Amino acid sequence: MKRILSVAGLLLVASSAPAERITELNGRHVQLYPTKHQGAGFGRTKNLNVSYHNGPVIHQAKAVAIFWGPATTWGTSTAPSPLAQAIAGFFAQFGATPQYNVITQYYDFGGNVRGGLTTIYWIDNSTPPQNVTDATVQGEVIRVIGSVGLDANTVYEVFLPPTSYASYGTATSCGGPSLRFCAYHGDFTYSGADVKYSSMPYPSCGGCQWSGWTAAQNFEHFATHETRESVTDPDGNAWYDRQGLEADDKCAWSPSPFLVNGYGYQYEWSNLDGGCVQGR
Repeated sequence: MKRILSVAGLLLVASSAPAERITELNGRHVQLYPTKHQGAGFGRTKNLNVSYHNGPVIHQAKAVAIFWGPATTWGTSTAPSPLAQAIAGFFAQFGATPQYNVITQYYDFGGNVRGGLTTIYWIDNSTPPQNVTDATVQGEVIRVIGSVGLDANTVYEVFLPPTSYASYGTATSCGGPSLRFCAYHGDFTYSGADVKYSSMPYPSCGGCQWSGWTAAQNFEHFATHETRESVTDPDGNAWYDRQGLEADDKCAWSPSPFLVNGYGYQYEWSNLDGGCVQGR
């Protein structure tokens, strides 16, 4: 049975506690963990592979990058900004890279994740609120679905401008009053479909930036993490380890994020290699 709402892979900063995997009474699934300053590499426990827990993966995934906010950040639908173009360019090539292919080792009862990622982008120049709650992100996804279509194999990824911050409960991203995360992914039920989505707030603070990287590269780093987890553990009941960590969680911030052809990535946990790898 599908949960009404499942949120996993909350990419956290400013916490010294280990990762916490929570399933609330209303079915909401949340994953919290620290970032580079206090928690880098906390999930890389030796000989602790991720295990299959009988839930679905996305076999042939798609992604829609939703750039929400002013033209000064994202440009327009006919003239996207350099930032929007860079992120869209990242998605256009991501599915053909070793950094995506590494997750084809993960599977469900219907088969393995397959290589290739069909992508489009959408620019919405309406003004998001300063505090973009989880419900607000879901509302934006639903509005965009009205234009691009509803597909249960698609991850709808909402990118926010620097004038907004994301919040999940009392935790916030850069710009908010209680900095604890950089990004997260989840799912909710809409029109009978299980909708996968991510919240991608602007990486405007040190806890969510890698030294020397551009805003686009920091966004791409988080998009790598959230997209792969949305494919390998979309409902929070497929692939994670005994600590509750998903495959990207185990390699967050350590080893160091890296660039390939100018695009930002993070390492991925590989059961086949028993550790964090750049790709396969």
